[in-house]
Amino acid sequence: MRIHNIKKGVIADINMIPLIDVALILLIIFMVITPFLVQTQIQVNLPKASTGSASGASEEPIKITITRQNAVYVNGKRTSNLQKELILRLSKSYKKVVLIESDKDVRVEKVVEALDTAKKLGAGKIGLSVQPRN
Repeated sequence: MRIHNIKKGVIADINMIPLIDVALILLIIFMVITPFLVQTQIQVNLPKASTGSASGASEEPIKITITRQNAVYVNGKRTSNLQKELILRLSKSYKKVVLIESDKDVRVEKVVEALDTAKKLGAGKIGLSVQPRN
């Protein structure tokens, strides 16, 4: 690399390629980490049951989360219109599996409403998420 040129003087170019490489790597890291950060911020105290089992579905289910404050999330994204969000998600899903995670203090009507909406929109399997009893 030449630092000095007799005809033109000092060459003062900044090599941008390493800077762009670092920026793209940071972008990829943030894209991978963001879903984990969003899912860990939703606090739900699941009810306990002795007959719960692990889901054997090969496809990741569509998760409806209902918090104690009656906030509804679909796959970690807060929504005010559950029906519209489920139409969008179920149209892209192959097996149409829906899993409802509800806080144990949420009224039953809210959970039944989510169950009814999912079934009405064509969900194949619907499950409720619980904690195992010790």
